[in-house]
Amino acid sequence: MAGFGFDAGANKGRGTSDDMYVVIQVVLTEKLVGTGSGVSSLTNLQKTINAQAAKGYRLHTISTTSSGSKGFLGGDKIQATMVFERI
Repeated sequence: MAGFGFDAGANKGRGTSDDMYVVIQVVLTEKLVGTGSGVSSLTNLQKTINAQAAKGYRLHTISTTSSGSKGFLGGDKIQATMVFERI
């Protein structure tokens, strides 16, 4: 549902279950029209962070970058890249 203002989800780097660091990228979208703008983005970001914390990782670094617009009335996309470190 990426074309309707919903997040595309999270992408995780390949590795093994005992890696010291895990890199995950979440695509955040900002709806230009309508209510609840950005709420699903924050929910997905929160779920990703909590899922890694439950696995014994803490957030080490986060960076964001703009990845462009989805066109007329589509809103902007931002990519959040997070590095998690095993505790």
